Amino acid sequence: MMESPGRVAFSLFGVDVMWYGIMVALGIILGFLVIYYRAPRYHGITRDRTFSLVILILIAALLGTRIYYVIFEWEYYGANPHEIFNFRAGGLAIHGGLIFGCLMAALLARIYKIKFLNIVDVFFVGIPLGQAIGRWGNFFNSEAHGTPTDLPWAVIVDGVPVHPAFLYESIWCFILVYILWRVDNNRKFVGQTFLLYCILYSIERFLVESLRTDSLMVQMPWGDFRQAQVISILAIAGAGFLYLFLYRWEKKHGGGRAINTVADDVRAIGSEVVAISAGAEEELNVSDEEKHEEAEE
Repeated sequence: MMESPGRVAFSLFGVDVMWYGIMVALGIILGFLVIYYRAPRYHGITRDRTFSLVILILIAALLGTRIYYVIFEWEYYGANPHEIFNFRAGGLAIHGGLIFGCLMAALLARIYKIKFLNIVDVFFVGIPLGQAIGRWGNFFNSEAHGTPTDLPWAVIVDGVPVHPAFLYESIWCFILVYILWRVDNNRKFVGQTFLLYCILYSIERFLVESLRTDSLMVQMPWGDFRQAQVISILAIAGAGFLYLFLYRWEKKHGGGRAINTVADDVRAIGSEVVAISAGAEEELNVSDEEKHEEAEE
């Protein structure tokens, strides 16, 4: 069984450097290297542009992780506003980072004229690596753990052996890196890597979240639910639908056509509907003309 050696790694000039920050920073750096390596090789995005994308999306994601966490813990932070910016104490929510990061990616896609799904595809090969490493910050903080257990790989928190929920997610994210790396090397359609991440990560998060004792909760008319599980269900359903839609679209149209966004698909489908309608109207006009000619005869 494992037990955290403490939150503080070392002190520098009288300032405590936390293990949490070290692990998160290490995860970010290694995730960045994966993205920086793969972007020009598999996604046609230059290294200079990749660097700009990473910096701006990272800023948005870090702010998102904190804003999201503070919103769902507002009862505490409302009474202790000075703690809102105390990042060193922990309190980051990955879903907030993913949401804010994707919003920034969508904005940058328009500015730089790069396909949004192409951007998130390459990012979501590096992101799970950052998650896998960053999760170990929870170990040092003795947080993100589960219910009591007598399993040999339990972690000790306050003298009690509990499920290492952070470890389960860390292992799964390492597996995700391998799967998504392989998939991204030979994408069947643009957006496949991103959507597959949404599905696979959400399945794991839904299952592991049921073990955790520190879940952020969301109030609904029919009861309180773990917000991570609600988000996971929505992500699985939404990403699953888009995955099948884009896969069938690419299979039907082929030719390596890169689909940019769902809006492109809607426009394309709309064009086909208009073309079909125009064709049908033309046939009706021809039919009416023939009937008119027959009547005159």
